[in-house]
Amino acid sequence: MSETAKDLTGLRERIDALETRVAYQDDTIETLNATITAQWKQIDMLTRQVATLGERLQEAESNSGAPRNEPPPHY
Repeated sequence: MSETAKDLTGLRERIDALETRVAYQDDTIETLNATITAQWKQIDMLTRQVATLGERLQEAESNSGAPRNEPPPHY
């Protein structure tokens, strides 16, 4: 086998290895993207729930007639 043929074989092996790495990296990127998208959806849902609960708490405090977070009179 000539030196040029060995070089081409080595080059092909390197290209195959790089293509394999790129394929795995693409799969990993897609998986991470799906995970991040799911987490953002969950964060948005939880943010809305917290806002709703905050509104409900304010309504409950205003309807109770009790003073809100005021120090006792002996302070």
